[in-house]
Amino acid sequence: MTVYVIDDHPLMRDALTMLVHRVKPGLKIIPVPKLNVVESTVEKNGPAELFCLDLQLPDTLGMSGVQVLKSKFPDVPLAVVTSSSASEYEDRCLEAGADAFIEKSSSPNQIIAALRTLLVTEEEPSDEETTTAGPTKLSKRQKQLILMLDQGLSNRDIAEKLDISEHTVKVHFWRLFRRLGVNSRTQALHFARTNGWLGI
Repeated sequence: MTVYVIDDHPLMRDALTMLVHRVKPGLKIIPVPKLNVVESTVEKNGPAELFCLDLQLPDTLGMSGVQVLKSKFPDVPLAVVTSSSASEYEDRCLEAGADAFIEKSSSPNQIIAALRTLLVTEEEPSDEETTTAGPTKLSKRQKQLILMLDQGLSNRDIAEKLDISEHTVKVHFWRLFRRLGVNSRTQALHFARTNGWLGI
């Protein structure tokens, strides 16, 4: 499987390529300078495991890059990696279909942690143990989140306990909610209890 880094700045593409390799060594990573060549590049290089997309490309405007990629590749995780501020663009990107929003000003460790939520999830079946009562399997980190939700912890509390940023916590929850098909913490807890994931 292949990761496509879509950014018109060569240095940024190189930097992201190095960070993705740290998340999951051995991945094939293909740099893409603009949106309108993504389809032909995927056809040439193979199915995508992840797209890393800059919002500000020569041939995109606003959320158009996110919308185009999600319409053409609806099942491929999409991380927006941009210099645009989270306060202004994060919610809009997630609503448009992105799976993660990462500011380029974040530290390398924060970027790696956010990418890890998209690249290292379902490849840990041994961690699932007997947690298969429901139709969905959770990763080790997602099970941690469910337990912390049950304890009533805030995003800030969870970030401190896991030694990650609040932004990364939000990314984890966004992915968890998508996985479970729910829209809120309350619904996620109800789903977990219904499927026996919060047994005594």
